Amino acid sequence: MAAADQETHASSVRPRSYQDESYQHGFLGAVGDLQKEGELQDVVLEVEGRRFPCHRLVLSAASPYFRAMFTSDMAESRQNTVVLQGLDADMFEEILSYIYSGTLHVSLDRVQPLYQAADLLQLDYVRDTCSSYMAMNVERSTCVDLYKFADVFRMDVVLNSCLQYICQHFVEVSSSEEFCSLSVNQLTEIISQDKLEVKEETRVWEAVVRWVQHSREDRLQHLPSILPCIRFNLLTSDDMAAILEHSLVREDHGSSELIRNVVQTRNPNLKPRLGMTTEMVLLYQGNTDEVMWMNPGEKKFIRRHYNLFPVRCTIFPDNEIYILAELEGSDDVTLHMYNHVEDKWEQKSTVYVGTGQQVPRHYLVEVDGHLFHLLSEWEGSVFELKKYNQNTNEWHNCSTPQQVERSHAQVAVSCNQRIYLFSTNEMHWYDPREDRWTRKVLSEVEFDYDLCSAVAMGTEIFCTDNGFTKMLVYYTEADSWSEHSGLPDTNEEVNIECCTLFVLQNKLRALVGCNDFSTSDSLPRLYEQVYVYDRSEDVWRESSVMPGELWDMDSMNTAARMYLPHLNTSHEETQGVANPEGPPGE
Repeated sequence: MAAADQETHASSVRPRSYQDESYQHGFLGAVGDLQKEGELQDVVLEVEGRRFPCHRLVLSAASPYFRAMFTSDMAESRQNTVVLQGLDADMFEEILSYIYSGTLHVSLDRVQPLYQAADLLQLDYVRDTCSSYMAMNVERSTCVDLYKFADVFRMDVVLNSCLQYICQHFVEVSSSEEFCSLSVNQLTEIISQDKLEVKEETRVWEAVVRWVQHSREDRLQHLPSILPCIRFNLLTSDDMAAILEHSLVREDHGSSELIRNVVQTRNPNLKPRLGMTTEMVLLYQGNTDEVMWMNPGEKKFIRRHYNLFPVRCTIFPDNEIYILAELEGSDDVTLHMYNHVEDKWEQKSTVYVGTGQQVPRHYLVEVDGHLFHLLSEWEGSVFELKKYNQNTNEWHNCSTPQQVERSHAQVAVSCNQRIYLFSTNEMHWYDPREDRWTRKVLSEVEFDYDLCSAVAMGTEIFCTDNGFTKMLVYYTEADSWSEHSGLPDTNEEVNIECCTLFVLQNKLRALVGCNDFSTSDSLPRLYEQVYVYDRSEDVWRESSVMPGELWDMDSMNTAARMYLPHLNTSHEETQGVANPEGPPGE
């Protein structure tokens, strides 16, 4: 045979590997049958006096614990009967059933001893299954017990689920008998959490009192390690006076002195609890240093002056607030971070050096815990994207989109771990993980006016135009659009000039600027109205009239959690609607 023919023949008969999945399933079934029929068993395991005939080979294949036992020089490797300590017989029976069948039965009353047995026998699948089962069954009656168990075995998934539940239902859970069974370390871990859902810090003090009095003689000694976890800086003077008059304090001179010392050295930087904060949106006046923190639903509008001129704002999931701003006398744009406790903005870096000529459009967005700055000229070809490094306080260039449409307004929004840049006729999205832009022409989308606002909620992006004639929703996961209602045209004498969408307390809202021509004056009356979207009926409902002057429609983003006592209310604060005229018809 010629050499070329030999090579061709060799390639055509090259070896291949085949996998018989039915053999794998059948092998496990055959092993299970041998166990049921009591055939070829070569070792007996004894647990709590009960005897379990087994196969060394099967046990060694399933568990590193048994493999070490039967393949080493341990005495058990030569014994026909091996006594196992520290195991529950019923749980071991369930473990054996899993080893021989691959099926595991888990219930709430058995999951903890089952996990303990799997932990001893080094069965990862059983441990992981029990851990997931516990995490899915955290509720009022189980949260404390599962938290204590998970703490002993360092089960992070279960610990986090329990801690989240306890924090969300702290007042109810801390009033239970189970709460008093926590160790001092477990108690301090819980009451140290920022995310406790309590309206007043006195709730935390009351929980500590109940815990101490449950076993007073033994637990008084732990007060020095517990009291620093109570945020005395959040208590009023009346609250403090009441605490110092409490029997636990009055009857024990040491406790009284200890509390006074903690109060005197209290840490002013301790954050308010999650339950003490109010979600608010930041608005600003164009070309002024006046801003407003607002929550129309709770009728709170707090005005402040910060000696800077905000340009853009974004808020991180952990409640860090960043803005781009210009300082007085300069057209440079700088990055600032909000100090919640001192109610002030701290400058971080210079983002853009002004040229004194054309003013560019700036965007500031957060994606997956990272801050990005987009810069676009109103006309022309300049477009930049930079990523902020919080550790080095430096900006780094990213890739830029190509062929961005510049003849119409643009809006940028972060959603589903991407940055989306919309104009009236096209969309670009940026994936930070790949540092890559993708462009799509919006042939299926039609706005009546220029696109003016977009906001993300979940994995959806809501968009509208200046006339608010309709709202379009983009589904980022399905890459599809749907059309929804804008504001109804009910009053011919009121024109909608502009609007912006925002999310507050998990509800979609709109701030709408209106011109009212029904007045007798020669000039129309200008006002701004807040609407709330009812998705079930696809309608917008009036909510509140904004107080005072018109606010910048381009300034809002997702809401931040604000601790109102930290906002300096010596400045103007409006409780309720401050516009006495209201919208037409009121």
